[in-house]
Amino acid sequence: MKSNVNWIYKVFLLSFILSIIFSSISTIMSEKFNTLILVIILLLVMSIGIIFDMIGVAVLTSNEASLHARASQKIKGAKKAISLLKNSTKVSSICNDVIGDICGIVSGSLSAVLTITICNKFHLSQTIITIIITAVVSSLTVGCKAIFKEVATKKSDTIVFTVGKILSIFSKK
Repeated sequence: MKSNVNWIYKVFLLSFILSIIFSSISTIMSEKFNTLILVIILLLVMSIGIIFDMIGVAVLTSNEASLHARASQKIKGAKKAISLLKNSTKVSSICNDVIGDICGIVSGSLSAVLTITICNKFHLSQTIITIIITAVVSSLTVGCKAIFKEVATKKSDTIVFTVGKILSIFSKK
C-alpha cells in the first residue's frame, strides 16, 4: 500500500509540474504569435496527447516475448522496451492519465484563446466560433485517439520497440 501511495504522490507531482510547463509554454506562445501559429501549437499539443495515448495502449497490449528475442540479439532499444513492459501499468498511467489528460486540458485552454483571438480579430460571434472550434477540436481528438488506439493494439510490439529505441538514445550504457 505504501508504494502505491508513493506512486500517487509522484504522479500528482509530475502532473503538476508538466501542467505548469505545458500551460506556460502554450500561454506565452499564444500571446506572442498570430492565429496560424496558435492553430499549429494547438494541433501540436493535440498530437502529443494522441501519440502518448497510443503509447499507453501499446504498452498494455504488447507481447514481451518478441522483445526478448530482439534483446537476445542485442538489438538497441529492446531492453528499454522490455523495461517499459515490466512497468506497463505505470507507463500507461503516465502516458494516458498524465500526459494525455494534460494535453487535453491545455488544448481546451488553447481553444479558448484561439476563439477569443479569432473573434477579436475578425469581429465574429463568440458563441458560434466557440461551438465550431470546440466541435473541431473534440472530434479530431476523439477520432484520432480511436484510430491510434486501434493501431496501438495491432502494432503494439512495433510501437513499444520504437519507443524503447528512442529512449535508449537518451540512456546511459
